[in-house]
Amino acid sequence: MFSLPILAALAVVAAVTSFISGIFGMAGGMLLIGFLLVLLPVPVAMVFHGVIQIAANGWRAWLWRHHVKWSVVLQFGAGAAASLLVFSFFDFVPDKALVLVAVGVTPFIALAVPKRIAPNIEAPGQAFLAGAIGGAIQLVSGVTGPLLDIFYVRTGMTRQVNVATKAAAQVLGHLTKVVYFAVLIDDPAGRDLEQWLVMAYAAAFAVFGTTLSRRFLDRMSDKQFYHWTRRVILALGAVYIAQGIWRMVHA
Repeated sequence: MFSLPILAALAVVAAVTSFISGIFGMAGGMLLIGFLLVLLPVPVAMVFHGVIQIAANGWRAWLWRHHVKWSVVLQFGAGAAASLLVFSFFDFVPDKALVLVAVGVTPFIALAVPKRIAPNIEAPGQAFLAGAIGGAIQLVSGVTGPLLDIFYVRTGMTRQVNVATKAAAQVLGHLTKVVYFAVLIDDPAGRDLEQWLVMAYAAAFAVFGTTLSRRFLDRMSDKQFYHWTRRVILALGAVYIAQGIWRMVHA
């Protein structure tokens, strides 16, 4: 399954997508899941994505650890755990077309929420709600960054606090995905030692890409950060919606 060209491509993709997420706090995960779905069945792709993203987000949170709002992270984790508990009663594994469409529509849903009613993740109960929603979407699409961003845009957080807090929270979100697809479903992924070795290999490159991104985030202004984040994720969303619809039509 993992030839030398595939391993080389995986290393490049893990590094590049982690670099992108290190700058924007999202978007890299969207690119990574699209690449993995080309190579792997959905459960295996979800576990690979989760492990690589845990490494990238965990290292990003460590690099910006002084900016993390831990009260938000802990509440988010509790919400994600609640979603995992609910999904554990079902054996739901989405097909690739559904995953692609779900990934694609999340940034458009986030954009459609009016600013006057946009939630604030620092408000009481909002972080738990974000975790519960994010945990559910995580198990369907594999990524939640664009949708969860609506909880962050009204906070007034600096770009460093935004990226750091979101990264720490996403570690817990991706952990629920790994547990679900590697342990709880009837035909779990990750039963092959080779898969875990390759995941560790890709995670190392994800850490490398995250490290490189720090200097670029420092140079970017808060205005540039929020300006480019929206455009990048909407462009990716449109591509994934088109791919998902194409798969449905040609199934």
